Amino acid sequence: MPHVLAQSVEILTTVMAVAGMGYFLAAMIGALTFLAARRAPLPPFAPGVSVLKSLKGLELGMTEAFRSHCAQSYAGEFELLFGIGNLSDPAVTAVERLQQEFPLHSIQLIHCPARLGTNGKVSTLAQLVPRARHDFLLINDSDITVSSRYLARVMAHFAPPPAHSGKPPAPVGLVTALYRGRPHGTLPSRLEALGIATDFQPGVLLSKMIEGGIHYGLGSTLAVSRQALNQIGGLEALVDHLADDYELGARIDRAGYRIALSSDVVETAIPAYTWRGFFDHQLRWARTVRDARPWGYAGLIFTHGLAWSVLNVVASGLSPLSLWLLGLSFFLRLTLAMTVGVQVLGDRQVLPSLWLLPLRDLIAMGIWVAGFAGNTIVWRGERFLLNGGKLQSVGNSEE
Repeated sequence: MPHVLAQSVEILTTVMAVAGMGYFLAAMIGALTFLAARRAPLPPFAPGVSVLKSLKGLELGMTEAFRSHCAQSYAGEFELLFGIGNLSDPAVTAVERLQQEFPLHSIQLIHCPARLGTNGKVSTLAQLVPRARHDFLLINDSDITVSSRYLARVMAHFAPPPAHSGKPPAPVGLVTALYRGRPHGTLPSRLEALGIATDFQPGVLLSKMIEGGIHYGLGSTLAVSRQALNQIGGLEALVDHLADDYELGARIDRAGYRIALSSDVVETAIPAYTWRGFFDHQLRWARTVRDARPWGYAGLIFTHGLAWSVLNVVASGLSPLSLWLLGLSFFLRLTLAMTVGVQVLGDRQVLPSLWLLPLRDLIAMGIWVAGFAGNTIVWRGERFLLNGGKLQSVGNSEE
């Protein structure tokens, strides 16, 4: 019986290792498809846009991120609206300095004291919407750094389609964007940045190819028409959701609008995580994805090709076939990491961090398994129960 069990484990890990290599190849095709598509010229459409940011405390890279939004080569009008829940928050000073540095820009600091739901960030953003002057709104996090062509490349997707004899395509209701992470100091911070570039973003590009487009939003960029936002009930409908970016995109998609993926890639600052903070964040991410896309989360079993190959080597007792599969899997994994991380995202941290890829993938597999083990997450030092995308407070964390 033990021999039969060992054989079964060896066969299972072999099959999963091969399936994982299939995933690596498919994700590479998705990345190359995106690279080819983003070479297409964009129409010269530059409507007025209001950039909304919810602030709470000072974050890494915040000042640099703010400045990047002011240094835009954009033909249209834009304004920056910063929402703050407490006027004694240190982020107030950062905005005031920005106003002094860019006196010709429309930059407003707005007090948003109401707590409309469990998600404080969305509560603040919902209070900013009525203060925005323009018909297009762009939401991103306070640590997001952008290129000088960011607004031009994002907003061009809202251009009306050219007239033709066939059925016109659905209007674009939301534009989102890929992102890379900039690590700070610690090994867990580097591992998270590496995971964003070589695991999460390849998955986004593959889902775009398989599903015929993007059907959700990424928090790095959520540019939305006011018409589409009003049609789904505004941001107030999302004040109790953790994955508000995903939910916003999904609702706009269900309302009959298209979601576009911008060619521009933005950058987020990764905190100098402790191991505890890293695992809490990764687990929150995993359980959020599982809650939002349960079948997609289950399908992630095929994305752990390198980990399955390592387990296959152990299960087969270092058989020649298992070693060959491991070598091929590692080659494909490195190729995917460099294709997406370097070519698509322009992430300069990927190449120096490639030696961490096996460790990162083994940890990712463990996190994926742990994601099935409950619905509790830690967010901003507080424990919540995640149920149907909504947050229910269950007490404070020991963190």
